[in-house]
Amino acid sequence: MSEPLYLTTPQGRKIAYHKTDGAGPCVVFLGGLKSDMEGTKAIHLEDWALAKGRAFLRFDYSGHGQSSGKFTDGCIGDWAEDTAAVLNSVASGPLLLVGSSLGGWQSLLAARRIPERIMGLVTIAAAPDFTEDSMWAGFTDAQKEELVSAGQVALPSEYGEPYIITKRMIEDGRTQLVLREPLELPFPTRFLQGTADADVNMSVALRLLEHANGSDMRLTLVDGADHRFSDNACLALIEQSVEDVLNVGEAA
Repeated sequence: MSEPLYLTTPQGRKIAYHKTDGAGPCVVFLGGLKSDMEGTKAIHLEDWALAKGRAFLRFDYSGHGQSSGKFTDGCIGDWAEDTAAVLNSVASGPLLLVGSSLGGWQSLLAARRIPERIMGLVTIAAAPDFTEDSMWAGFTDAQKEELVSAGQVALPSEYGEPYIITKRMIEDGRTQLVLREPLELPFPTRFLQGTADADVNMSVALRLLEHANGSDMRLTLVDGADHRFSDNACLALIEQSVEDVLNVGEAA
């Protein structure tokens, strides 16, 4: 495994990344909450990019993987700043963003921030506004009181140790919401969602499709697929969706 390169953001955080040179547009993978750039989907897309001679970029948000900082110090806005720094400093030219879960939210924030650079978007179990609509809305009164008094609350996770969710993450999340105001996606967009996803209900994907405005948006529901969306069939669908967006963009 090769060592990552590092970028220091304007905020002083060190972001680890791997970049594959090749033909543009650059395909950028944005990972999920407490995930990292060594995950199955990221590596699969990197292998695809190498085989196709395509430019590809994967990175870790601060507090994730090999980047600096602690997870509990981060929030949605910090990770949006990390994403912006990487896209501005490492990736050149048009971008095709592939966002998984939290990365789906981050890709929508990027699309709102730099629409002129985004030529296409693929989301996988996108989780826009999850700090408000899933976490805060799902907290018991006792959990809300604990969050306010202790500054954090622990949530059980199927992926290992509990998630420590901080008051700062919840409060910052309210400044990053994308489903409360118009969301323009003026480029080919493919939303992918599993029907057996226990972390992001498929109603979120339907809400996103209904809320966003774009001339070429499609939602694909995969029967029985879970949140990982990483079996061979799902990986093939991700690859197919990326190629579809690239083909549409290159034909335009």
